[in-house]
Amino acid sequence: MSEIIAARCGTVAIIGRPNVGKSTLLNRLMGQKLAITSHKAQTTRHSILGIKTRPEGQILFVDTPGIHQRGANALNRYLNRAARTAISDTDLALLVVEALRWTDEDAAALEAIATAGVPVIAAVNKVDRVASKEDLLPYLQDLGQRHAFVDLIPVSAANGDQVEVLELALLRGLPEGEPVFPEDQITDRSERFFAAELVREQLVQRYGEELPYRTTVEIERFEEAGGRYKINALIWVERQSQKAIIIGRQGEALKAAATQARLEMQKVFGCPVHLEVWVKVKKSWSSDEAALGRLGYGDGPLDGRGGS
Repeated sequence: MSEIIAARCGTVAIIGRPNVGKSTLLNRLMGQKLAITSHKAQTTRHSILGIKTRPEGQILFVDTPGIHQRGANALNRYLNRAARTAISDTDLALLVVEALRWTDEDAAALEAIATAGVPVIAAVNKVDRVASKEDLLPYLQDLGQRHAFVDLIPVSAANGDQVEVLELALLRGLPEGEPVFPEDQITDRSERFFAAELVREQLVQRYGEELPYRTTVEIERFEEAGGRYKINALIWVERQSQKAIIIGRQGEALKAAATQARLEMQKVFGCPVHLEVWVKVKKSWSSDEAALGRLGYGDGPLDGRGGS
């Protein structure tokens, strides 16, 4: 810590292909859950700001959707646009890749960073899954030939290995400056936004590979009364058959997902939560730019009126 003398403050965009562990790494860096996670690709749909204040400075982490080459509908275009916009507005990029893997989508993520002309640190994630650490050396050497990285740091977001080293390297790469946000603020997102995300997390984790990408969540009611939150969530799907799957036999599937979402909300919000969830059909919402806008997929953070 002593090597960082002047106070620093700046934005770090977390960039990478889907499913490399960007959101898990953000949560580990923050020391608490901000972003929903799953083993499925494209879980992250919105850029999320995580504000980490340390004695040496303040890091403004921006978790972004994975840059991908699959799908060409309006939602896919929005996800790629959101990630690329975050790069253009950042002081430092954090490229997250998976140890011993390099794909065309990794190359696309690095190309987006290079095009923006911002300095970049590479975090080689999931090193805990590498049986022989000797295999990492040639991978790191090859990665280092792909770009003039500020630093290459092997990490494990899952268990925290080398995350403190990474955090200090990020601080060193930021410009000098005073904190932008109060010391106790950790994000600019509303609780309403996180309520929607926690419901969607259950959809991603519980249902088949394709169904979660055809669902989104809108919060219709978010009120505080008597020391508890009353939340009404609306799950939008594209077809009646998808609605039937989410609800399940006699409503058991939806009930289980809502119950777990409510428990997660109580952990995050620190108070009792009464949650009611409905499922409705909005045909082809993921291919409709206007529908995406109404459901909270815009060019910036949600203003608290909806989310997914």
